[in-house]
Amino acid sequence: MAQILSTARLSMRDIETRDAAFILELLNSQPFRENIGDRKLRSLDDAQQYITHHLQASYRQHGFGLWGVEDAVTGRLLGLCGILKRDTLDDPDVGYALLPQAFGQGFATEAAGACLRHAKESLGLQRICAIVAPRNQASIHVLEKIGLRFQRDIPGTESGETLRLFA
Repeated sequence: MAQILSTARLSMRDIETRDAAFILELLNSQPFRENIGDRKLRSLDDAQQYITHHLQASYRQHGFGLWGVEDAVTGRLLGLCGILKRDTLDDPDVGYALLPQAFGQGFATEAAGACLRHAKESLGLQRICAIVAPRNQASIHVLEKIGLRFQRDIPGTESGETLRLFA
């Protein structure tokens, strides 16, 4: 299990198939489904397939992806955070999702800020963006706190939705 980076309170590492129960819980949490979308994972097997074919595939293809965000003291997984390369965006983007019980404690800002620094300093990425639903004010606040600024509205992948692009 490779640790990618750490902060004062968090440690980020590659997600493994043994993390399937966590992935199932996170991706089926109400905030994830409302703000990011329904990935239609309904079983541990679905979650293991998602880990293998999406999360780990990104590590192999790009050398980065969404990493597990752990509490540095307890080792408990709190969420995902990392750098994504989407076909629909010109530049890599920072993404994150936390379990609801980790909300409101500054973890998203801490993790996303660390990932942004890692992307620039260690991965040599020049421009990083982020996409967010206009209604997700908490995430917009996180993006602004880590230094990203609103660029423009863009069409989302869901029918009729609009996303905000930050860079």
